[in-house]
Amino acid sequence: MFELIFLGTSASAPAPRRNLPALVIKHDEYRFLVDCGEGTQRQILQTGIGFKRLNNILITHGHLDHILGLAGLLSTYMRWEMIDEMNIYGGRNALDRIHELLYGVVLRGAQPQINLQFNVLTSGIFFESNTFTISAFPVQHRGSDNLGYVFEEKGRRPFLNEKAEALGIPPGPIRRQLVEGISVTLADGRLITPEAVLGDYKAGTRLVVVGDTGNTENLIDVCRNADGLVIESTYLQEEAEMASQFGHLTAKDAALLAKDAGVKQLFLTHLSRRYREKDVQAEAQQYFENVQVARDFDTFIVRTD
Repeated sequence: MFELIFLGTSASAPAPRRNLPALVIKHDEYRFLVDCGEGTQRQILQTGIGFKRLNNILITHGHLDHILGLAGLLSTYMRWEMIDEMNIYGGRNALDRIHELLYGVVLRGAQPQINLQFNVLTSGIFFESNTFTISAFPVQHRGSDNLGYVFEEKGRRPFLNEKAEALGIPPGPIRRQLVEGISVTLADGRLITPEAVLGDYKAGTRLVVVGDTGNTENLIDVCRNADGLVIESTYLQEEAEMASQFGHLTAKDAALLAKDAGVKQLFLTHLSRRYREKDVQAEAQQYFENVQVARDFDTFIVRTD
């Protein structure tokens, strides 16, 4: 299960009710910030989630509306001394621009008081815990080194308590060994294999997050059967030519991608101020029913069925 907290859902410039792009993704004790538009730290304070453990930042690309908030965030982190390390992930071009912003403007050549790490990504898995992975994949937008991210829980075979009870398997380390795939011998000498108490394999939740993009053809495979897809919807189809010119999608484009890839839930963000939310929703739902047009501070849960 992944929890989404939208901090900013506007495109290019803030709107009265929409800040610039930023999204928090939570899984167990882990928290990740995807993009960090200007004003993100105030949005964090507004949600009440706080700054602790929010030190892994994933950048989709280096355009200013997606990175300017990093300057204020780093400054706050150093002033309050709330974290020891700040990890920024992204493509080479985006990280070069962020390095210039942070060291040239915030730090002015000085060394930060926290461990500031820049992690250059191309594609593939770059983060792994016991329960999930995060991988990067290329996205086509203006410029190079644009990335999207896949958050994916590791599949598992559920432990069947009723079978364990029927077999007289006591709670504790023995059950844990069986969950880990290790056969155990009970006190009465019976050998119990994992097959006796584990159910069928169940794939974990899969969440795909795409920043700005002007092309969906190369995204169908990576989005295939995703439980959730977060993607931009900057324009409506009536201005499809402008969307193509600036490397963005229409609500129709995003909805057709979700339909063609068999996505379960679609979350639209990065909206232009020129449109009403209900019009974006209406256009998308002509092609894909299960769609949400995200607002600032909206929270959603993405999980497998």
